[in-house]
Amino acid sequence: EVQLVESGGGLVQAGGSLRLSCAASGFTFDDYAIGWFRQAPGKEREGVSCISSSDGSTNYADSVKGRFTISSDNAKNTVYLQMNSLKPEDTAVYYCAAEAGSSCDEYDYWGQGTQVTVSS
Repeated sequence: EVQLVESGGGLVQAGGSLRLSCAASGFTFDDYAIGWFRQAPGKEREGVSCISSSDGSTNYADSVKGRFTISSDNAKNTVYLQMNSLKPEDTAVYYCAAEAGSSCDEYDYWGQGTQVTVSS
């Protein structure tokens, strides 16, 4: 059974940091790209970042460049999203998703999400 389980969300003040984790199981981790998405109330889902587990290549939304860092621990089948200098507009439910390949554009599996709330 494929599972993606997010953790690490919470409430933080503006300027603070959080590290989200996405633990994957049920598929060959090295063959997949893992992406992070977020959705705020009343807004469309937004792609935040993506990493290819095979070669470690990454990409970021302009809104988070320089503040967020995605990384992968293939031994633990886990992808992290380090979020620094958080802003109230980063408040959203954050989801991770897995894509068979490395193009970071068509995702096959999704997690349930973790809430991130940034207070001003």
